[in-house]
Amino acid sequence: MSEEENTLRCENNIVHADVIKKVEEIMPEDEELSDLSDLFKIFGDSTRIKIICALFNSEMCVCDITCLLNMKQSAISHQLKILRQAKLVKYRREGKSVYYSLDDEHIKGIFNMGLMHIREK
Repeated sequence: MSEEENTLRCENNIVHADVIKKVEEIMPEDEELSDLSDLFKIFGDSTRIKIICALFNSEMCVCDITCLLNMKQSAISHQLKILRQAKLVKYRREGKSVYYSLDDEHIKGIFNMGLMHIREK
């Protein structure tokens, strides 16, 4: 074990039961934490992040997103399906076109908080 790893370990092995009890009371249920983990996995793909970012500013059809990201329509459609299933985007049909938009404002907040965090120095 390195010296740094040793300095990051407790040396007295005292369990603080009061702290544990307090944290246990406010921790979300395992199922909720699993759902949250799944949500963050959706944000773990750069193509999906680009699509989300694009939809901040405007509702867009698949053809427009395809052109913007310089990708094949099948690849964009696949990512949009994942985003739809996660309830991050919604769509509406107008004639032969399908237009996508963010499902709600929470998505923009999650994105912006993550972006602020990585921009911190």
